[in-house]
Amino acid sequence: MISRKCMTVALLLAALPTTAVAQEVDLKFGGQVRPRFEYRNPLQLPAGDAENFTSMRTRLNLRAGLDDNLSAFIQIQDVRLWGSERNTLGDFSADGLDIHQAYIDLGKAENGGFMGRFGRQEVNFGGQRLIGAVNWAQQARSFDGIRVSSGGSVGNIDFFAAKIQDNQALDVEQEADLVSAYGTWDLSDTQDLDLYWIFDHREDDEAVAGDQNTDRHTFGARWVGNVSGFTYRAEGSYQAGTLVGTDVSAFMLGGRLAYGFGGNTTVTLWYDHLSGDGDLGDDTFKVFDTLFATNHKFYGFADLFLNIPLHTGGRGLQDLAIKGAYRVNPAWTLKLDLHSFHMADKGPLTSGHFGEEVDVGASWKYNKYLNISAGFAYVFQSDGWAEIGRLNEDLGWVYLMLDAKF
Repeated sequence: MISRKCMTVALLLAALPTTAVAQEVDLKFGGQVRPRFEYRNPLQLPAGDAENFTSMRTRLNLRAGLDDNLSAFIQIQDVRLWGSERNTLGDFSADGLDIHQAYIDLGKAENGGFMGRFGRQEVNFGGQRLIGAVNWAQQARSFDGIRVSSGGSVGNIDFFAAKIQDNQALDVEQEADLVSAYGTWDLSDTQDLDLYWIFDHREDDEAVAGDQNTDRHTFGARWVGNVSGFTYRAEGSYQAGTLVGTDVSAFMLGGRLAYGFGGNTTVTLWYDHLSGDGDLGDDTFKVFDTLFATNHKFYGFADLFLNIPLHTGGRGLQDLAIKGAYRVNPAWTLKLDLHSFHMADKGPLTSGHFGEEVDVGASWKYNKYLNISAGFAYVFQSDGWAEIGRLNEDLGWVYLMLDAKF
């Protein structure tokens, strides 16, 4: 017997062409198939055996233009490991199938106008240091919310509100909301300034009223530009408010300076400082939280810092890196990144040194539809990782990925 979820999706897809003809809707179909092989040693942290696996993302999306100011977008997604269904003749429940995005766009944001996006959607603000879709993850991240955007000749501004958790839903015990404002201004032809505010709120109905709530504000600025072959970025954020009833005072500072040689080689110097807390038992929480960031972009391909502050043991993070990229030709690109990771505040621990990571990557654009990439990372473990129970030995990782979009 076919599962109810599969039957519903099949009926919806079968009905689309007929509906489009009847209403003369402008339809655009697209999709993606992205299998990725990975080998990790150790697979489980802090130590363990080596393992290999293949994950795959499959997407089918449809955009319907209903008039000049109205459109709808639907994206169905399946994420699974190869071999997760022991017998496809007996298991056809489509457990990995989900609605990744489904929203309505109303209006236009150009020339001072406003556009509202209503529904489940991916959101990427700035460099994705605090809010991002995490495209590297096969499942990626989307939000259930409302986004209102407006743009003009000097920049644009976005207001976004999302429901993260609702205790009216099955098996959800907390209420959680996210509200943000993000503005970008063109200071000149070569410089942009971003200013932003993010508010995250959480409450637990079973806790004493008000005592365990989170009401945290993140304020920040981001300055990017280029001059005489150099590109640069400076960013700073400050967090205040309360986290589970505890006062918050935390910050992040980051900067990068890159130079291009001959049009095909780029070298980048990189430093990030995320505050930590040397005394996790006092009355102020000093650890910076990266919220809903795309951390894979910043803190090493091995993904040892996906959840900050959890993956730093609350001690914060300093990341000093040098990155190089070489474009062999329009189709081939090679990359090499070197990271040195340290705690921002080791407190009573004996070592504040996490370790080093070397990342090597290559990508080949086969044609406009298919990109093939491969990478290697090696992590040299140091005492800091062992002390927080995160990693007890060196780690190696290899991947090969095909990404077909249409």
